[in-house]
Amino acid sequence: MDDSEAASAPGFWAGRGVLVTGGCGFIGSHLVEALLSVGADVLVLDAYNSTSSLGFLQGIEDAELEIRLGDVADPFLLRELTAGVDTVFHLAALIGIPYSYLAPAHYVRTNVEGTLAVLEAARAETVRRVVHTSTSETYGSAQFVPMDESHPLVAQSPYAATKVAADQLAGSYFRSFDVPVTIVRPFNTFGPRQSMRALLPTLMVQALYGDRIVVGALDPVRDMTYVADTVSALMAAATADDVEGEVFNVGSGRGRTVREMLNAVQRVAGVELPVIQAPERVRPERSEVRELVCAFGKATRALGYRPTVDFEEGLALLREHLLSEGSPANATAYRV
Repeated sequence: MDDSEAASAPGFWAGRGVLVTGGCGFIGSHLVEALLSVGADVLVLDAYNSTSSLGFLQGIEDAELEIRLGDVADPFLLRELTAGVDTVFHLAALIGIPYSYLAPAHYVRTNVEGTLAVLEAARAETVRRVVHTSTSETYGSAQFVPMDESHPLVAQSPYAATKVAADQLAGSYFRSFDVPVTIVRPFNTFGPRQSMRALLPTLMVQALYGDRIVVGALDPVRDMTYVADTVSALMAAATADDVEGEVFNVGSGRGRTVREMLNAVQRVAGVELPVIQAPERVRPERSEVRELVCAFGKATRALGYRPTVDFEEGLALLREHLLSEGSPANATAYRV
């Protein structure tokens, strides 16, 4: 059995206590479902909100699932939640790049101080493994492609800067205190439940329900990975031997321009709509990441990771999810 198979084997996860920060969100909810399916005891921490919403875990009834709402940067809460836990998956973060231009201090609080609280709790409670979730945005525009883990870190937005800082904290806690942390750096993940601020859901919902598609820059290149593949990499990083202190890129290995993705969305949706470019949706010039293409060979060798869901297959799954959600009030309001 290779590492990726071990990650989904009930024999490994059955009865293990797992903490997932950010578990009510897009990737986190898919990870929680995968962990529950193999018998893990899952404790989720997600952001407190005035309606006590459980996000994408709302309505899930499972005796092995507990959800707590609070602040990931609260060191006392994190210490409490980490006690007795075998594995910590740290996904909690503010991720919207446009908002990071407006509220960088909020991003520092959640992404940097939150990671510090997770690492301190893991250090105090001596957990077996911490899987810290990074992002390809830490690299900035590609200086060479495909981009492996040796690529320089060049933050081009306040969001990216906080993720660089969080990654460096994670690495420093391994080197300084032997905290068993492994960093997984996904390139662009997509799929059901993703925010309508993200590229592919925005394009798809306009294609399905609109009379035109409004988009920003068409030339940036991104490496899109279906969410199930990202989840498999996170779980493999929790089980593989001798990967503490390591960083692993996770992606598809294929770069596509926004224009190419827009054309694929229209094919999968079965439409051919007029496209309108909206200049106000383009990032500031020096902040725009022009190209991201993943080299994931290291993850294949150490984790057994290989992407399994084809891009247009993933788009079809996204399409079916959005159709099941029904028509939004104003499809053209969703745009990138």
